[in-house]
Amino acid sequence: MSKVVLVTGSSRGIGRACIKEFAKRGYKVVINYNHGEKKALALEKEIKELGNECLVIKADISKEEEVVYMVNKIRDRFGKIDVLVNNASISCDSLFEDKSVSDFKRVMEVNVLGTFLVSKYVGKIMYENKEGKIINVSSTNGINTYFPMCIDYDASKASIISLTHNLAMQFAPYVNVNAVAPGFIATESEIGDMDEQFIKSEEEKIFLRRVGKEEEVARVICFLASDDASYINNEVIRIDGGMYGNY
Repeated sequence: MSKVVLVTGSSRGIGRACIKEFAKRGYKVVINYNHGEKKALALEKEIKELGNECLVIKADISKEEEVVYMVNKIRDRFGKIDVLVNNASISCDSLFEDKSVSDFKRVMEVNVLGTFLVSKYVGKIMYENKEGKIINVSSTNGINTYFPMCIDYDASKASIISLTHNLAMQFAPYVNVNAVAPGFIATESEIGDMDEQFIKSEEEKIFLRRVGKEEEVARVICFLASDDASYINNEVIRIDGGMYGNY
């Protein structure tokens, strides 16, 4: 029986790459988005052409009622959720002195509260079924990458690491909860507005001398979701190519 995976914020970027990688491995996939309906539907078409079952759900994960709606819809369709990838996140990069309270709150609501809410309701299903995998997408920004212009984003990603450890304890012994911490990954939102010279200077800080690819992150996430990672729990895995000091 095929496993079911929910990837939040999966209409683009790392989330989209995860959906494609899971589909290749025969999973039934759930695409979640809040904005970007066109991209979500295009991805759905692509997945169905591979012969996989696919469900697309619009939901703002920072709103409890919408999370409950999403989880119930998945349960009605597939009867279970085997894997959850908490990928959805936003950033509001700006100079520190220009940071607004509303922007800071919104980043924390989506990135932290959203991860908590989806994990709470999906984790309950997994615990009742006595099996499941939760993979949270943090960032090296939550470990030792410091940029005051994204202080809210960095704080949210550090919080996700804390959530990971607490969720692993909460859902023990049935649910494996881990996190990945990507570094500089060539997503559209990450490098879209960066000039070539800046990217090159940042690559010099990476042992492998290049930015990462979305699919390289997705493959690690798929590994953590697999039976091969059955004894990996409560861990944070960096996917950053190796970095010199503080990025």
